[in-house]
Amino acid sequence: MAVMQTSYLFPPAILLLHCLMAFLAMATTNITTDQSSLLTFKAHINLEPSHILSNNWSVSTSVCFWIGVTCDIHNQRVTALDISSMNLTGNIPPQIGNLSFLDSVNLSRNFFHGSLPRELIQLRQLKIVDFRFNNFSGTIPYWFSFLPKLQVLNLRNNSFTGFIPPSLSNISTLQDLDLSSNPLQGKIPEEIGNLYNLKTLKLQYNRLTGVIPLAIFNISTMESLAFTGNSLSGNLRVNICHGLPRLKGLYLGSNEFDGEIPSNLSECSQLQLLDLSYNKFSGSIPGEISNIKTLENLRLRSNYLTGAIPQELGNLQNMEKLAIGGNFLTGSIPASIFNISSLQYLDISSCNLSGTLPTNMCTHGTQLEVVYLHLNQLYGQLPTSIHQCSALQILALTNNSFSGTIPRQIGNLTLLTALYVNTNKLTGVIPQEIGNLYNLEYLDLGNNYLSGSIPTGFFNLSKLLLVTLSENHLSGNLPASFGYGLPNLEELYMTGNSYSGRIPDSISNSSKLRIINFSFNNFTGQITNSFGELRFLEILYLNGNNLTSESPELSFITSLTNCRFLRTLSVNGNPLNGILPASVGNLSSSLRYLYAVNCDLRGSIPNEIGNLSNLISLSLFGNHLMGMIPTTVESLRRLQALVLFGNKLSGSIPIWICELENLYGLLLQQNQMSGAIPDCIGNLTSLYYLYLDSNRFISGIPGNLWQLKNLLELNLSSNFLAGSIPPEIGNLEDAILVDLSLNQFSGVIPSTVGELQKLVTFSLAHNKLQGSIHDSIGRMLNLENLDLSHNNLSGLIPMSLEGLQYLKYFNVSFNQLSGEIPFGGPFKNFSYESFMFNEGLCGKPRYDVPPCRTISNNRSKRKTMLHGVFILLGTLALILFVALTYAFMRYRRKDKVPIGTDLLSSTIPLRVSYYEIFEATDGYSESNLLGTGSFGSVYRGTLKMGKDVAVKVFNLQLQNAFKSFDVECEVFRNLRHRNLCKVISSCSNLDFKALVLEYMSNGSLEKWLYSHNYYLDMKQRISIMIDIAAAFEYLHHDYSTPIIHCDLKPSNVLLDEDMVAHLSDFGIAKLLSEGESIAHTITLATLGYIAPEYGSRGVVSTSCDVYSYGIMLMEVFTRMKPSDETFSGDLSLRSWVNDNVPNAVFQIIDSNLLSSDEEHFHEKLNCLCSIMELALNCSMESPKERINMKAVVATLKKIQFQLLAYYA
Repeated sequence: MAVMQTSYLFPPAILLLHCLMAFLAMATTNITTDQSSLLTFKAHINLEPSHILSNNWSVSTSVCFWIGVTCDIHNQRVTALDISSMNLTGNIPPQIGNLSFLDSVNLSRNFFHGSLPRELIQLRQLKIVDFRFNNFSGTIPYWFSFLPKLQVLNLRNNSFTGFIPPSLSNISTLQDLDLSSNPLQGKIPEEIGNLYNLKTLKLQYNRLTGVIPLAIFNISTMESLAFTGNSLSGNLRVNICHGLPRLKGLYLGSNEFDGEIPSNLSECSQLQLLDLSYNKFSGSIPGEISNIKTLENLRLRSNYLTGAIPQELGNLQNMEKLAIGGNFLTGSIPASIFNISSLQYLDISSCNLSGTLPTNMCTHGTQLEVVYLHLNQLYGQLPTSIHQCSALQILALTNNSFSGTIPRQIGNLTLLTALYVNTNKLTGVIPQEIGNLYNLEYLDLGNNYLSGSIPTGFFNLSKLLLVTLSENHLSGNLPASFGYGLPNLEELYMTGNSYSGRIPDSISNSSKLRIINFSFNNFTGQITNSFGELRFLEILYLNGNNLTSESPELSFITSLTNCRFLRTLSVNGNPLNGILPASVGNLSSSLRYLYAVNCDLRGSIPNEIGNLSNLISLSLFGNHLMGMIPTTVESLRRLQALVLFGNKLSGSIPIWICELENLYGLLLQQNQMSGAIPDCIGNLTSLYYLYLDSNRFISGIPGNLWQLKNLLELNLSSNFLAGSIPPEIGNLEDAILVDLSLNQFSGVIPSTVGELQKLVTFSLAHNKLQGSIHDSIGRMLNLENLDLSHNNLSGLIPMSLEGLQYLKYFNVSFNQLSGEIPFGGPFKNFSYESFMFNEGLCGKPRYDVPPCRTISNNRSKRKTMLHGVFILLGTLALILFVALTYAFMRYRRKDKVPIGTDLLSSTIPLRVSYYEIFEATDGYSESNLLGTGSFGSVYRGTLKMGKDVAVKVFNLQLQNAFKSFDVECEVFRNLRHRNLCKVISSCSNLDFKALVLEYMSNGSLEKWLYSHNYYLDMKQRISIMIDIAAAFEYLHHDYSTPIIHCDLKPSNVLLDEDMVAHLSDFGIAKLLSEGESIAHTITLATLGYIAPEYGSRGVVSTSCDVYSYGIMLMEVFTRMKPSDETFSGDLSLRSWVNDNVPNAVFQIIDSNLLSSDEEHFHEKLNCLCSIMELALNCSMESPKERINMKAVVATLKKIQFQLLAYYA
């Protein structure tokens, strides 16, 4: 920065010296000097593909006749140099400074590099410098300011770094300045506003920060301002147009501008293009924009704009492109928009708009070429008048609720190149007229209810690149000529239909095919060898058909060795009835996934499988494979999943398997393998799943197996393993399944099993274990299945097991247990079968054991005695608490707290005054406003010590604001949990109340759900919902007094920098008194999330929060608000989900979460189905039927474990 300032204030003496040097240079140079300088320039060009200059620039011809050179007739001096677009590589030599009469230099669109020579400062006649699209580097030279006649400076698309030099403001003649697409940083210099002749200022795609200097908006000659693709921030000034009467283009897209769009932008009366897309603008779209009659291009995409689309936009009769998608708009699409006869491009996607398509959609839209209306809630039938949009090229209606049939008239749109109607409710047949769309390249009709066969005309659409017909009810055979009419096809998705017959050999004529998915149909016959002729093939899915092989050696695999780009081959569930040929090793070196599950394969796994060096997953389970695992598998160092269960493999687990360090799944169960489990198994630290059950393994469990801390599922059952179970079993803290049953283990059950608190299934049945059942098992709170039967266990059944509230299956039969059978918790659901053949047990009659009155009396006496002790201790504690409180109050009276200090000082030491809050928020500046709520506003601020905070300022004019502040103080006074929003301090007096909260840099869950700029994948969404469930578990069950939040919704869930979710806004929370389970209120929460009993009778309980949580859980995974206009009358978000679970859950989930052709689709869909079922259980009509938050946490964590496995 110091260098820039020095340059900007360049001493007049040095400036005078430069002028003198330039004058002397002009006086002492001539045409010979010009020729010499240009020849030197040519010598510095080290690559010239066209050889134009090398052949033309020579001393044998006059320099004025050289290509790219212009001379002045009178002076016979070089005045212009234009060698643009010649693909030249080299640098600029200092001698260019000798071209002292040069007034224009154009080196654009070449590959010149290096820094600009300082000698350019001698070219005092320069008016135009065009160096765009090169690779010049270094900082932008300050000395451009010494070129007194410069009018155009274009350095676009180079590699200049550093800051924009303020000295550029000295070039008073400058009209066009373009510094776009360089990695420039810092702020835009204020001094740029001094360039009062500037017409064009382009600073796009740099790394500029800060606000746009106000002076720039006063350059009255300005016609185009372009700042797209930076990190500029702030609001648009209200009077932006006052100083820019000639402005035609305003490009502010892809920055961080916020605030509302000024309504008086209409004063920019010559504006033709307005780009405010991909920012943080909020509020509504001002209808006044329609007064800019010259506007041709309006881009407001991906902001936080709300409200309805103004009808007045239809008055913009010169509009050609309108892009307002990716906002939070409501209502329907105004019919007036389609009255704009000049409209060519329309994007209103991702807005959750509802309603039908206007009937006049194409009446005036004869020029309409592109229509993006996907990701809305539009419904109704597609208009038959759509054929009147005769210029239409792209029509995207994906992810809506359109119904009815595809109109036959669509066949008249002969210019159409892309038709996307995926994920709607379309029915009927694909119209034959679709075969008239001979320009069609992309056709996506997937995820509808279409039936019938594919029309014959479809197979003549020779320009098709992508076809998706998946997940419909289509049927029929593919014609024998299938591939002849589709020579350009690259992607073909037909999964989940009822196609039958053979896959035609002619598919090889679609020679550009890269992806084919024919899964889950009824195809029969042999897998055609013609697949092998598709040399660009990358992915081939043939799962779930009735396909066979031409020969027992699976000749189609041999044919596929010609597909050198093949990455995925999956033939699961086809009766191939053959052997894996050695040629499998000749498949593409790019092969990542090889699946042949349940295919009736015989023989052995060929050694050549080891040639597939990039294989990630090998799955051959459910076949009849024999022999040993070939040693060549050792070469598959990238292998993550080896799935060979359900075969007849023999031999031992080879030692080299421990070298496969990326292995996360080793599934060898249900084979005939033998020997000991290798001692090195603990080296597989990435292992999540280890299944070795139903084999013939002997010896003990290797000690280092218990070091596999990432292990989720361990099954060693049905073997001949012996020895004791070591205490180290407690290391498997993440495990959800451990099954060691049907072996010969002896010794005692170690107490450390209680550390396995995520365990869902635990079985030690059919062993030789002795000793007692340890109390620590009662800490395994997620247990659903516990089987300790058929051992030699003795002693009591621990009463601690009554706390296992999710336990569904329990079996301790065939042991030597004694004492009373517990009857609380899950035991009330168990029958005598769980306890058979334990002669010493007694208890309730339903267990079919003798009663145990003596034991019951003894236990009763013991309980009574303990009860008395607890009462005595409680009384003493209460007396001590009262005494301490009295002493504390006496101390407080001595030193009264002044008004305006911290209400939470007992737990939060920081004190913040009103003045500090005022300063921290820049006087509650609009630019710092984060949002508004029921009782006030939240501002971003920075305290003096540099800490970013969020300040919640209560509007004391509102009813209940005082109460809301007191409630939040009371709630946060003692609460401590990682998923609750942390209060740092507070400030309170009679006229002002505020809470100072921890700042959450990633904003609200609502923002991440509904803004096009943001995206949450499935793993992030379930993690966030677990965080919030954990917060409620703490509030409802783990805090001394249950707390009801009463207002759960996505805007009250905040995300920190690590995307950990925090529950906020306890303004209407209820604190239940001891012994209370419900309370009453007249304060209503947000509609759509309110439990029925809360909304109708004002009754609140922890079940109300559970209900709200269930609704939000549906919202998070469907991306549908409960207040959406789709839901009216008897149709609500809950009833909509209930109607579609489990059979049509794919139709209702957010389409961005899951694609039908991705790996583990059905498993992931099952997880989503489980989530939706949980949401329904949370939101039952009756509070008594709703589950509690402990159950929610446990259930979601189980689903999360499964989900992570499918993504691993």
